[in-house]
Amino acid sequence: MPEEDLVDIKFRLYDGSDIGPFRYSSAATVDMLKQRIVSDWPKGKTVVPKSANEVKLISSGKILENNKTVGQCKVPFGETPGGVIIMLVVVQPSLAKTKADKKVDDSPKKVVCSCSIL
Repeated sequence: MPEEDLVDIKFRLYDGSDIGPFRYSSAATVDMLKQRIVSDWPKGKTVVPKSANEVKLISSGKILENNKTVGQCKVPFGETPGGVIIMLVVVQPSLAKTKADKKVDDSPKKVVCSCSIL
């Protein structure tokens, strides 16, 4: 594989720590990157993704789509040859899980009204 087809990527986590850098082919998909992040997630973090679906990658201010390749996500300007691309990692737990975790309060609600006539 030619050297220019390889890209160094570092993943910045919510607390400022990093995973990587790792070297990827320009043909690697964003979904492959997410799976690597989940498998290499550091121990002892308070937020831990359960699957690649809970991970969002942001590069150059854009959320990357799973079917895009690394080559399609690279910004053509501002990069130095041999430089490391830094992508921000955001963990968003699935919406179904967060709804199930919320407690449902079935207690009757008191209706309180107050009016003031001046």
